[in-house]
Amino acid sequence: MGHVVIIGAGPAGACLAHLLASRGMRVTLLERQRDFAREFRGEVLMPSGVDALGQMGLRPILDASGTVVAEGFEVYHGARRLLAIRFGEWWPQAARPRTFSQAAFLEAVVDDAARFPGFHLERGCTVRDVLVEGGRVVGVEADTASGSHAFRADYVIGADGRASVLRKRANLDEERHPQAFDIVWCRVPLPEFMRSPVLLRGYVGTGHTAILIPSHDGRLQIAWAIEKGTFGDLRRQGIEAWIDDMAAHVSPDVGAHLRAHRGDVTAPFLLDVVCDRLVRWCAPGLLLVGDAAHPMSPVGGQGVNIALRDVVVAANHLVPLLASGATPDALDAAAARIESERLPEVATIQEIQDRAAAVVLGRQGRLFREIVLFRLLPLLSRTGLPGRLAPRLGRPFLYGTTAVRLAV
Repeated sequence: MGHVVIIGAGPAGACLAHLLASRGMRVTLLERQRDFAREFRGEVLMPSGVDALGQMGLRPILDASGTVVAEGFEVYHGARRLLAIRFGEWWPQAARPRTFSQAAFLEAVVDDAARFPGFHLERGCTVRDVLVEGGRVVGVEADTASGSHAFRADYVIGADGRASVLRKRANLDEERHPQAFDIVWCRVPLPEFMRSPVLLRGYVGTGHTAILIPSHDGRLQIAWAIEKGTFGDLRRQGIEAWIDDMAAHVSPDVGAHLRAHRGDVTAPFLLDVVCDRLVRWCAPGLLLVGDAAHPMSPVGGQGVNIALRDVVVAANHLVPLLASGATPDALDAAAARIESERLPEVATIQEIQDRAAAVVLGRQGRLFREIVLFRLLPLLSRTGLPGRLAPRLGRPFLYGTTAVRLAV
């Protein structure tokens, strides 16, 4: 059986390691942190991501880790509600977005993977460089608790996120999609009026857009889109000042709640929004997946879900070859097929994200917002048409754009 080193124990890395180990592979998973309680993690699962986890046999672990299933969503312009959709009427349970505790889920995944003899997790391991012999990646150099160490493998997979070390060290170039906004994330106590039913809320306006998500931890997660490069001004004002600024652009109930809980803000985090993809996701001996290969915009909550679908396709191509002791050339050819199979969906989703961001956030979308969102949408909402159309219009974000089936 081949030995694989996977860098990064996020959803892509941990789930791929579990999947390979469960099929008899030797897998060494290297994780920079000592635990999974990072300051920021994407924690929205779409049906596409839930389906991928189900195919991997990880759905019981997901359910046991705690999820909150959304019952609908609302869109506001300041105090005015533009749209209200309840999923119960039009959307089956399986089609609803949900939030989950990524930290708890990942901890459970690696704990379960430990029952497979070929699985090994190295925590607190910082990868510094790739090992290259004869033009081929044969492992990585990393700092561990016991000192510098070389981890050699038959194949190396990078799942180390948008700041991927392997991406840099392997000199893999990306195609940039310039973004005009960043996201400030934070959590506040969940207001009583949002506990039941569990509704996602969106606030659209010129220069200010926010998404409110009731979270698995009983708090309210807020994603506030700001013009790229303006966070420095907000930070100098202090948390209380930018909470007041945010409160001025939402409905009165949420605004009053934010002001009342200025001192209860937790986990404030600036997400430097990046949307790009590598020209090549692989090099001899190396494959990148998830955000390491194609950082996704936060629009539509796609990052985790697309990464999990990468895992399924990667396993389909790599497991048979690793199990049979295939040649390095065969593994490299498989990596190229993985990229070719996944690229169309990733490119399509990123293009949709760019268009949606331009319409909702960009200056060029002002006329669309004024006419379609602020005037026509409330009128259409009374007919129930948006509720019937939403699953179809949102299908790429909900289910992906290609069929992804685990075959190993």
